[in-house]
Amino acid sequence: MSNGVVEGTIRSRKIGRSILALLAGFVVNLVLSLVTDFALQAAGILPALGRGPMNDFQAALAAAYRTLFAVLGSYVVARLAPNRPMGHALTGAAIGMVIATSGAIVTRNYALGPDWYSLVLIAVALPTGWAGAKLWMTQAR
Repeated sequence: MSNGVVEGTIRSRKIGRSILALLAGFVVNLVLSLVTDFALQAAGILPALGRGPMNDFQAALAAAYRTLFAVLGSYVVARLAPNRPMGHALTGAAIGMVIATSGAIVTRNYALGPDWYSLVLIAVALPTGWAGAKLWMTQAR
């Protein structure tokens, strides 16, 4: 095998592992968020979908656990990244920020909760990516 073929194969594996790391982080974040949402809705702490908007306390609670889960998701991304864990976690966080921004735009006319809630999710996206990667990098030393 020539050197170019070997390098191409290695590069392809790293790209594949990068994509899998990002997907794993998103799955962790999404599953934890949805399970917590459903549990808190079943307990009557959060309103069920379509049953009215969240109040300030409910929105603060949701923002807090979603922030924690975003840190955990970024930790998973950094842990599974084939190289540059901080870069991978921040890439995932930037994608999350785009998703949060899109969600804020799409739901702006539906009064699902206080106006500040969507802005908080956008604002914490990059810091949670940094925090998750930093946590992994500290443990990996």
